[in-house]
Amino acid sequence: MLLGSTRALSSTLSLSSNLISLSTKHHSFLKFAKPNRVFHELKPFCSTPTTNTIEHPDQIKHTILLERLRLRHLKDSSKLQENKPQEPKPVSDVEESEKKKKKKKVLAVGSFEELGLSDEVMGAVREMGIEVPTEIQCIGVPAVLDEKSVVLGSHTGSGKTLAYLLPLVQLLRRDEALLGMLMKPRRPRAVVLCPTRELSEQVFRVAKSISHHARFRSTMISGGGRLRPQEDTLNNPIDLVVGTPGRVLQHIEEGNMVYGDIKYVVLDEADTMFDRGFGPEIRKFLAPLKHRASKPNPQGFQTVLVTATMTGAVQKLIDEEFQGIAHLRTSSLHKKIASARHDFIKLSGSENKMEALLQVLEQSLGKGNRVMVFCNTLNSSRAVDHFLSENQISTVNYHGEVPAEKRVENLNKFKSDDGDCPTLVCTDLAARGLDLDVDHVIMFDFPMNSIDYLHRTGRTARMGAKGKVTSLVARKDHMLADRIEEAIRKNESLESLTLDNVRRDIARAQITQQKGIKEKLIKTSNQKNNTESPSVKSPRVRKRVVTAGIKSSRAKSRKASAPLISLKALKVSKSLNSSSGRTTKNALSGGKKQTVKSPASKLNVVGFRGKKESLRLG
Repeated sequence: MLLGSTRALSSTLSLSSNLISLSTKHHSFLKFAKPNRVFHELKPFCSTPTTNTIEHPDQIKHTILLERLRLRHLKDSSKLQENKPQEPKPVSDVEESEKKKKKKKVLAVGSFEELGLSDEVMGAVREMGIEVPTEIQCIGVPAVLDEKSVVLGSHTGSGKTLAYLLPLVQLLRRDEALLGMLMKPRRPRAVVLCPTRELSEQVFRVAKSISHHARFRSTMISGGGRLRPQEDTLNNPIDLVVGTPGRVLQHIEEGNMVYGDIKYVVLDEADTMFDRGFGPEIRKFLAPLKHRASKPNPQGFQTVLVTATMTGAVQKLIDEEFQGIAHLRTSSLHKKIASARHDFIKLSGSENKMEALLQVLEQSLGKGNRVMVFCNTLNSSRAVDHFLSENQISTVNYHGEVPAEKRVENLNKFKSDDGDCPTLVCTDLAARGLDLDVDHVIMFDFPMNSIDYLHRTGRTARMGAKGKVTSLVARKDHMLADRIEEAIRKNESLESLTLDNVRRDIARAQITQQKGIKEKLIKTSNQKNNTESPSVKSPRVRKRVVTAGIKSSRAKSRKASAPLISLKALKVSKSLNSSSGRTTKNALSGGKKQTVKSPASKLNVVGFRGKKESLRLG
């Protein structure tokens, strides 16, 4: 490189020596060095002496062109090296797996096709008009397709039913193609258990809509209906059974349904079933399946649990009952729904709660909203229904004492778009599993825990729609409502907030606060006693006590007792700062009026009396 630059420099010098005569005529400011001048800074690369020779002009031009070409080549090569992609750095297996997971997640959010669903199932999805999968569908559909036993946890209205039904239908169709399994009477291959008849009807309705494209047969057997029609449907070839645990067990005991081909079991609203006493029935239903799976070469079965909330007790029970099951949760579990507005109307006790409900309800109905009013008890729901009916507001009831057929009829009235929609007055029986198009949820009675609050609010703002929640908070519910309101404002989890827990936390905080105050009082009193103890035992006081005791026998006994009592009074007054100046004067002088009152004692007495009076007035 240095050799090339030296040659270029020598060529340019020789060219300048030839053109110097021409350039100096027109441009006198251009001055070049003489060619014979020796540059001491340039050292020769060989031992032969250098000679200054004048080259031909054609050779000079040729040299200049070569030099330009060389410089251009160098520039092009440097640009190529800059634009050349760098070799990737070695990536660890953990980073590579995380990248793959992120890539899969991004692709899955885009469309249902990326989740691995077949064309038959995708036809049903297109007919429903759903384009983008929700978060629970993105993580639930691939897990169920991989035949994993999982718990799908997500807030209400997030599309959990499709998250397990779509892959379940595809697995049934796959088993038919690969294993040659066909529909048989009384021998379903998949069972979906629901806590209520209304939720069973809802799941069955979704299954029927999917079956139009995927070609499978389903039936519903639930409590509240007649046995004979359900028995007739089970005698036909079926693939999927949807029902309540008690009625399913009844048909199994009567021989209308056989375990033999059951491979897929779904427990919808699993937390509700375990909370409300369905645990023994579920264990009784699963016992033969677990016994079959424990045998050599078992057929096995897959379990899918679906829940909108998961308390610690229910999760422990599920982990014990279904060992090795995987928990898949969305980021919105136990949190407020983003598209819902939450309002808390706190009542002090002087307001009429019914009138407050009527005021909120009339404003909402005036906007054409569909409203649900939640109550904690049957008596409360009856009272609300009677009050609203007296004020010319159309209502329908939904609680435990309403017959099952009447409840279904009332729900159909509430869902219908014909005429004015009635207001649904209900208990927590309507808080779980129902897919309703509700604009406004009003809580006449505030719930006892945050789990019920989440289920109630889940009736509105479903699948991304907007909704509103208004709570009438009585004075006794202010503590829990304040804690829930704070958690909603901070977008925190509402998992463990109950009225008892909040009261316990507040009581603990008050106890620790009182302990701290007592410790401070004890410390300050000890410091005062240490500083005031020398003054009590001063020689002047002792001298006065002794001189006061040297009197006649009667006066001696009378006046000897007075200084002892006055000493006790003096100690109490100096420790509590509450005794009067007159008592100290008598104690020190033994009855004489010569002691001067201390101004500090007056201030302390006034302060203590004021404090005591304020406590009495409060």
